[in-house]
Amino acid sequence: MAASRLIFGFHAVVSRLRQHPDSIREIYVDAGRNDQRTRSLIALAESLQVRLILCEHERLEKMTGGKRHQSVAATIDQVTLASSIDDILDALTGPARLLILDGIQDPHNLGACLRVADAFGVHAVIAPKDRAVGLTAAVYQVSSGAAETVPYIAVTNLARTMRQIKERDIWIVGTADNADHDLNSFQIHESIAWVFGSEEKGMRRLTRETCDQLVRIPMQGSVESLNVSVSAGICLFETFRQHSGKTAGAI
Repeated sequence: MAASRLIFGFHAVVSRLRQHPDSIREIYVDAGRNDQRTRSLIALAESLQVRLILCEHERLEKMTGGKRHQSVAATIDQVTLASSIDDILDALTGPARLLILDGIQDPHNLGACLRVADAFGVHAVIAPKDRAVGLTAAVYQVSSGAAETVPYIAVTNLARTMRQIKERDIWIVGTADNADHDLNSFQIHESIAWVFGSEEKGMRRLTRETCDQLVRIPMQGSVESLNVSVSAGICLFETFRQHSGKTAGAI
């Protein structure tokens, strides 16, 4: 039997219901909550014949360790969206768009990065197995369903995976405050993998050296750095903008 995990929060549970209802073992709902949002979730679960358990608020608090569960939680079986980066790239019919995260340990940052990745059509998020947060219950909640749609590939050796990606003619671009190239004037390749390091330490040395190029995000104010999900959003939006312009120009 597959190992189970806990997710909580309306976005995470509803997204799992819509995407992979067969993977849900049971849903726990605060018996004292009877608002429209809760009733809609219950109706959806019942229509999909997913087991519902009405319970005391205290039980949810204990299950989630006091985290912001919004009165709903679920135990689920792990769903693997893709087993490897090769599986994802082999299935693509157009340019690749990847997000590489080196050393992100805050579940809120990873969840937000997954949301950004989903918004701009990223085909996979890649991260090291060690020194990284992984897909926790908090990540599922913050991602607002994106953890169900964007493949998250944890790899043993990030630099080696990056070299394998290069062999696929995918340009790897890292972000660094001291980079020579400015994002505003940088022409983004059709197939690209953006690399972001942790907010405290940035990219590790080997990760940085494996990048094909480094760019910086122009800053106008007094703040020296941006949250990693904000930086990812800026770079992915610029990627989308440039690629959309090329497509429009070709019509």
